[in-house]
Amino acid sequence: MYSDIPLYLAIAFIVLGLVALAWSSDRFVVGSAALAKDLGVSPFIIGMVVVGFGTSAPELIVSTFAGIAGHSNLSLGNAYGSCVFNIAAILGVSAMIRPLVVRSKITLIALPLLLAITIGSAFLLKDGGLSRMNAFILLAAFAIIMPAYGKVDKAEPPKEDSREASALEMSTAKAAFLAVVGLVVMVAASHLLVWGAADSARALGVDDLLIGLTIVAIGTSIPELASAIAAARRNEADLVLGNIVGSNLFNMLAVVGIAGAISPIERFSPYVLRRDLPILFAVTAITLLAGVNYRKWRENGVIKRFEGAFMAIAYIGYMALTIWQEALGNG
Repeated sequence: MYSDIPLYLAIAFIVLGLVALAWSSDRFVVGSAALAKDLGVSPFIIGMVVVGFGTSAPELIVSTFAGIAGHSNLSLGNAYGSCVFNIAAILGVSAMIRPLVVRSKITLIALPLLLAITIGSAFLLKDGGLSRMNAFILLAAFAIIMPAYGKVDKAEPPKEDSREASALEMSTAKAAFLAVVGLVVMVAASHLLVWGAADSARALGVDDLLIGLTIVAIGTSIPELASAIAAARRNEADLVLGNIVGSNLFNMLAVVGIAGAISPIERFSPYVLRRDLPILFAVTAITLLAGVNYRKWRENGVIKRFEGAFMAIAYIGYMALTIWQEALGNG
């Protein structure tokens, strides 16, 4: 995917990518939060639609071309692996930066919905393949769930005492411009960063397979990670959670559905059912349990720093297991 470049240029790409990510993620979060306020929708919805879907567009494009080439089974590992990264690593790091306030609608509706989709995906894939009919079921679910949830999750009244309220006072056009520019620069910067990191790793003698399983796989989720960190620092928990839920919905339903609709999958890696989907279910369930307010379950809960650290460690374990099984061939 990324052609070889000189080591000095690879290092320059890494530095430029990091600087551009820091700048663009901050602009994106400010624009998105202001856009949500102007449009009267919850930041969670903006996080789902703009961040979750926008940053997953490259995966959709890759999945589409893979399906046309008859390699749509490759998209399953990418889609579910990305989902685990989103909800374990991204949420974990964000909660470590600042404890995340979780609205009751997220714990009562959004996260249970993700769990149900994970179970449904396992059911559709239980025979070790994905038929075109089952792929269309996934796409139909995506088309129904998104507008339905948008009607359920309305914007809450703005916090009058927020220190950053003045930063959100801008026109809708300016807010949209900031959000779009921030998103585009984030995606471009992430590719520069991955390109530079991959070539630096090659120069150090790292195997291409391990580069693909680690640097490239994680690198494609860098825009989500960058925007989530910026949102956490600005106390925009809804943007963090919307990012994760939206991206996972998009990956599990749209990316896998489109790949299977283009080219039905006769047989895929058994690790999808043995490892990826069970771990995805587990980390989603842990997120739900951590975010529930057990004293008053209809009120907001909080995902604490130590819970975020646990999620991040869980992702490290998942990556270690994946590398051990895929690179060393251990089943």
